[in-house]
Formats: sequence, C-alpha cells, structure tokens
Amino acid sequence: MGKHHLPVVMFLGLSGVLLVGADLRAQTFGDILDKVGKAAGIGTTGTASGSSSSDADLSGLSSSKVSTALKQALSIGVEEGVEKLSAEDGFFKNELVKILMPEELRRVEATLRTIGLGSLADEGVKLFNRAAEDAVSESAPIFADAIKSISFDDAKHILLGGDNAATDYLEAKTSERLYDAFEPKVKNSLGKVGADSVWKRLTTTYNSFTGKKVTTDLNRYVTEQTIKGVFKMVAEKEAGIRNNPVFRTTSVLRDVFGVLDNR
Repeated sequence: MGKHHLPVVMFLGLSGVLLVGADLRAQTFGDILDKVGKAAGIGTTGTASGSSSSDADLSGLSSSKVSTALKQALSIGVEEGVEKLSAEDGFFKNELVKILMPEELRRVEATLRTIGLGSLADEGVKLFNRAAEDAVSESAPIFADAIKSISFDDAKHILLGGDNAATDYLEAKTSERLYDAFEPKVKNSLGKVGADSVWKRLTTTYNSFTGKKVTTDLNRYVTEQTIKGVFKMVAEKEAGIRNNPVFRTTSVLRDVFGVLDNR
C-alpha cells in the first residue's frame, strides 16, 4: 500500500484553537467524542461505518462548537493511543495493531521455516514492532499539527456519521503529510533496534535459497503500519465516546455527543 492509501482516519476540524491543555489531556478520547455528540444534536445520513444519527436534533449546536468538540476528541484519542502504543509491547502484544511480516514473505512462511529462517522471521516481526513502539513516541506533535490544520467542511455531518467518521476524515485529509513527517523517525528507529539489519539478513538468505527477490521497502512498510495503528486506536476511542457517555470527560463533549443519545 502506498503512502497515499493509508487507512482513512477522520480527525474533525476545529475552526479555532486546538484544546490540548492539561485539563484536556486528563480526559479520555471517548469522553470528548461523547460530548461532541450531545452538543451537536444533528441528524444526518453518514456513510461511514457504524449507525446513523439522522434523527438527532442539532439545531442548538453551532458548527464551531461541533468542530471544537471533534478536535478535542481526536486530540485526546491520539494522545491516549500514542501513550499506549509507545510502551513496550504496545504494538507487539496488541493484536489490533501488531505489525506482521510483509505479505510477500507471509505467503511463503513454510518455505522460510524449511530453509531455517523461522527464528529469524520471528525476530524480524518482534523488531518491526519494537521500531514502531520507539518511533510512535515522537508522533504526538505530528498528529496534533495535522488536527489543528484541518478545516472541517461539514462538522455536523461528520458528527452524524458512523462510529469512526471523524477518524476517517482525519486520515483522508492528513495521511500523506503524516507519512512524510513520520517516515524519518521510523527509519531511525529501525536502525536503533536493529530491525534493518535483521531484514537484510532475512531477505538476502531468502533470495539466495529461492532465487526470488523480496522487494518490500521496510521503512515504508513499517511507517504505514505504524500510522495505521495509531488511527485504529483513535477510531476505537471515537466509537467509545459516541456510544458511551462515560467516556465524555469535557462539557463540550457531553453537550455535543449527548445529542446523539436522543436519536
């Protein structure tokens, strides 16, 4: 998958200032999203995954307030997601985001083990995830800038969309920019944990035994998978905020996302 086709994760836009102060960071991503729903009270026919909120009454919510709530939610989701993913085993032992061997080698796993590369392949997978855990620790500012830069064309429509509408919007609008900013960090992390040298040994041995050529760009692959992992975590949190009032930790989130509870 090219950097132009990363999974879509929508981060709703805030027309004003991104609220990421200490009080906001103390809140969960789910809390923020929930509040956005209450304040918005808009009904729409969203096409994103999840249920529709077309019967919600958003007449009492301004587009600016909805946009602010969406940005709050996304910001908190990123912060919480990055914190979890940057911990040891944040990627490696999380089945939702674990980075596996590139597809072209997964298809011939039996061959790898036959020629004695099973343990090397296993070590490679572990190190790919270690590199992602290391690199993602520096990604919060990159995602924060992406969120601040977004201008939501129709915040209320996004609010009324599916469970991951905001996340999908963010990914669609910022994937290429995020890739360009994040790739150097991943490249550095691959070398830092030794994943690049393991990958070279793995592919060189595989090519010599099979007469085939592995063409995967490891840096590109891990960069894409790492960004995808962050988006998955944010999407999960967004769904929580939309569907459970417990996760709405700010007044804006309660006001905006609470509207969706009445649909």
